[in-house]
Parts: sequence; structure tokens; C-alpha cells
Amino acid sequence: MNPRNLPAVAVLVIAVALTAGCGSDDAAQPDAASSAPAPATTGPSSEATLPAAPSSASGVAAPPAPPAGAQGTTERRPASPPPVVLPKRPAAAPGAKQVVEAFKAAGLKVPHPKDRSIDCGPDGLGLGCSELIATDAVTVYVFPDEISASDIAETWSGQSYRHGAVVLNYLQAKTPAADRRRYEKVLAGLR
Repeated sequence: MNPRNLPAVAVLVIAVALTAGCGSDDAAQPDAASSAPAPATTGPSSEATLPAAPSSASGVAAPPAPPAGAQGTTERRPASPPPVVLPKRPAAAPGAKQVVEAFKAAGLKVPHPKDRSIDCGPDGLGLGCSELIATDAVTVYVFPDEISASDIAETWSGQSYRHGAVVLNYLQAKTPAADRRRYEKVLAGLR
């Protein structure tokens, strides 16, 4: 046997096995032709009335076949995913951008700031945050409520600081402990 024919033979064997093993339930049911009622005739014109559509084993009628020559419809999907909807931050909480700007104004390093709010997750299903800005020194998370902020800060204990609904995360940063206190002091002074 030629090795190039091997995939075709494998497909053929699988198709035969599926047909034999997963065939219709015709063997368990009486012959469809013998069980279908004969078409009824109506009046002198001898027009035949078609019998009701056969139902499946579950009792649900099979969908009608499309008319001859009709083409099936194709469902169109949107070209892009729907926009991400994040939970709103509390009105009293500063925004992540505002926190980063306050750090800059205080002379603290916030190199390479990136708005990564999309990582909060669609409809807040990711981390559940409202806003997220990551820098090389610290990552600023703003949550929709203080409970959510507290929960995540507890998860990152020792590597984070929470003030209200804002959490500073140092996990990815190489910020010395002494500098961390300066970031935290600036955040605590915001309102």
C-alpha cells in the first residue's frame, strides 16, 4: 500500500465505522414505507393531501425541507467583539490616571505607564476592577467598591497597599520598601 493513500484509507474506514455503528434507528423501527398512511384523496379532483411530517423519536416534528432551488441563509456575525463594559469606579475614589499623575507631581517614578483597564475583564469578570494603569514602579487598580479592593489586597498581602477602592500592587515592580511608603502616602492624601 502506498503511504500517500494511508490518510484516505483511514478516513474511509472511520466513515464506514460511523455509518455502521451510528446509523439511523431504521432497524429498530418498522419500515417507513409500510408504516406511513396512504395519502388521502379529496373530492373529484383527486388532489392528494400529504400526511403530517414524520416526528422523531422524541416526538418533535422534523423541520421542513427547504424548497427546491432555495439557498440556505447564512448567519452574519459582527466583525468585531462587542465593547468591554467595566464597572464604574466610586465617585469618591480617584481615577487610576489621577493617581499616577499625583505620583509624578510628587517626584515619584512612574516609568512606562500603560492603561491596561481591558485586563479588568469584560463586565468586570476578570479581576473586577474599574481601572488599571501599570507602570514599571507600581500598578494602580481602582475597584468599584472597597470590599472588592480589600479582597484583592488581601490576596496580594505583603505586595500591595489599599486605600479605599484603590489598590497599589508591587508584584511586578522592583520598588524598594522605603519608596513604597512614599507612593502610599501620596495615595492616602488624594481625595
